[in-house]
Amino acid sequence: MAVTESSSTTVRLTRILKAAPGRVFSAWTTPASMKLWAAPGDMTVDHASADLRVGGRYEIRMRAPSGAEHHVAGTYRDIDPPNRLVYTWQWQNKEGAPETIVTVEFRAHATGTELVLIHDLPDTDARDRHEDGWSRCLDKFAQLFS
Repeated sequence: MAVTESSSTTVRLTRILKAAPGRVFSAWTTPASMKLWAAPGDMTVDHASADLRVGGRYEIRMRAPSGAEHHVAGTYRDIDPPNRLVYTWQWQNKEGAPETIVTVEFRAHATGTELVLIHDLPDTDARDRHEDGWSRCLDKFAQLFS
C-alpha cells in the first residue's frame, strides 16, 4: 500500500512493508542495502556509506543510465532504532543546494511495518521533484520485503 500526501513544501509518503521494524530500519541504514534501493527508477547507486550515530554522516552517489551522477550527503540528527531516523539531506553536486530535513518513522503494523517518510523542502518545485524520486525509491525499497 502506498500513500502520498504533500503539503505546500513537505513530502509525506507511507508504505506498508511485510517485515518487522528492526529489519526495515536496518535495510534503510546499511550501505549494502542502500545500494539496492537509494536511487529512483533506473538509476543505480555507485556508492553508499553510513556512519550511523548522531553527528555521523551518510553519502549516496547515484548514476543515471546517461552517466549523469547525483550525489547527496548529510548528517544524522536523531537515531532511535528501530522507530525513527532524522537526518539532513543536501545535494553535493548542485551549487547552492539547501540543506533539508528527512524524517523516517518505522511503526509496527499488523502485517509488518508502516514506513512514513517526511521530507521538508524549500519550495514546491523541489517538493514535486523529491516526491517523484522518493516514490520511486520506496517502490524499490518495498521490493526488498516482498
